[in-house]
Amino acid sequence: MTKKVKNAPVNEIDETIAASAGFIEKNIKAISIAVVGVLLAVVLSLCIHQYYIVPRKAEVADKIAVSQQLFNTGQYETALHGNGVDAGFLEIVEKYGSTPSGNLASLYAGLCYVHTENYDEAVKYLEKYDECDDLLISNAAIAALGNCYAQLDQNDKAAATLVKAAKRADNATLSPLFYLQAGQIFEELGQKDKALDCFETIKNNYPQSQLVQSGEVMKYIERLK
Repeated sequence: MTKKVKNAPVNEIDETIAASAGFIEKNIKAISIAVVGVLLAVVLSLCIHQYYIVPRKAEVADKIAVSQQLFNTGQYETALHGNGVDAGFLEIVEKYGSTPSGNLASLYAGLCYVHTENYDEAVKYLEKYDECDDLLISNAAIAALGNCYAQLDQNDKAAATLVKAAKRADNATLSPLFYLQAGQIFEELGQKDKALDCFETIKNNYPQSQLVQSGEVMKYIERLK
């Protein structure tokens, strides 16, 4: 049996999430929404390993463990399609889609497609994913979906999805990032009132965030006013 990857400590996961979000906030002008989507996929994959309870059905758990290890080492195509011996995420979704492991495989498949910039397929599997009770995972999954919509120029859906993720997350680490992305998209759509609402929500609700402390979000607000 393949040796399973040891979960990272909770503090390490939390620090990684905070560091990734902080990097994005500090460099928001220099990086594209595609890069943000990939960074979200990295953060989300760490969350899954720490917080998602893999079902106890041995057959499915063993199958998905192999694909998880392939995903963790960046072998996204093999993780999707299998290695000739072990099933990939796509086969697991097809055979076990109604089980918790099949649901988790849908999420992983979507993230694989995000990493390989196949956004049409990423949307297909991220939409298939049934949001779990763990808000940390579900919110990041929703935000990754919003980034995929943006890549496909489905900007109305992208902005609405990112706002949904921001509201559900309701924390100073991820919510400001999601609101900022949504606001930028609303502004591009010419919906300035909605854009301003997103930016002012960051200022008013998350005053300790990097976007507020650096004064970055005020530039967006002042421009729109």
